[in-house]
Amino acid sequence: MPKTKDAVKIIDRMVGQDKELRDLIAAETVNAHVARMIYDARGQAGLTQKDLAKLVGTTQSVIARLEDADYDGHSLSMLNRIAAALDKRVEIRLVAARRRRQTA
Repeated sequence: MPKTKDAVKIIDRMVGQDKELRDLIAAETVNAHVARMIYDARGQAGLTQKDLAKLVGTTQSVIARLEDADYDGHSLSMLNRIAAALDKRVEIRLVAARRRRQTA
């Protein structure tokens, strides 16, 4: 195998065909993505965590937890509340799963 500095390729090689590990990585990737979307949307609105919490009807600590990439308890209802407070909407899509090509 040729050497690479591409982190995604390195991780792909390390994980190999381990489905359980691939599923775990996929779930963590989604959690990190949702946390980052909340953080970015709040920042673009010029709000602090406390400001957003007040608009959503929760506490600053809840917003901080939702913006934590390690948090795995995001709920659709809370995402909708946050979106409404930021004059946005939540969109969910189902897309084809990428399948790893089998090599002979």
